[in-house]
Amino acid sequence: MRTFRARRLITQVLHWTTGVLLYLLLSVDDRIFGVLGWAFVLSGAVLCVLWLCLGLLNKDPGPALEGVLRTTHPWLSRAMYVLLAWAVVALAAGALERPLPGPEARTVLLVLGAAALFHAIFHLWRHTALRDGALRRIIPAKFHKYL
Repeated sequence: MRTFRARRLITQVLHWTTGVLLYLLLSVDDRIFGVLGWAFVLSGAVLCVLWLCLGLLNKDPGPALEGVLRTTHPWLSRAMYVLLAWAVVALAAGALERPLPGPEARTVLLVLGAAALFHAIFHLWRHTALRDGALRRIIPAKFHKYL
């Protein structure tokens, strides 16, 4: 149980760190990379490695989600991780002046940013409309009293 709590806390911290860094990166000139970009690459890479080694933390979407949303929920989570991994690799490759073929790293970050926005809206909807406590899974327990 203690290992699960540690993994959950690490996932929560990395989730929010990666999200904030993503939007900070999107708000600056794409020629500026530096510490901000490498911090995103590191936090995103660790989050992806956790997923690859240990699987999804949210294995069960809960009973409030029904039908297509319940079926697609784990696959949408996996798609977010794949998109994050793509953004991490594209950004690191671009910073090392070895860009990947295909869209530029900035474009991949924009797609990830849009997907993350839909991800946030979906979980806000779940938490408020379905009242399934979706936000309690990803927000540290100290902040649950504000939900």
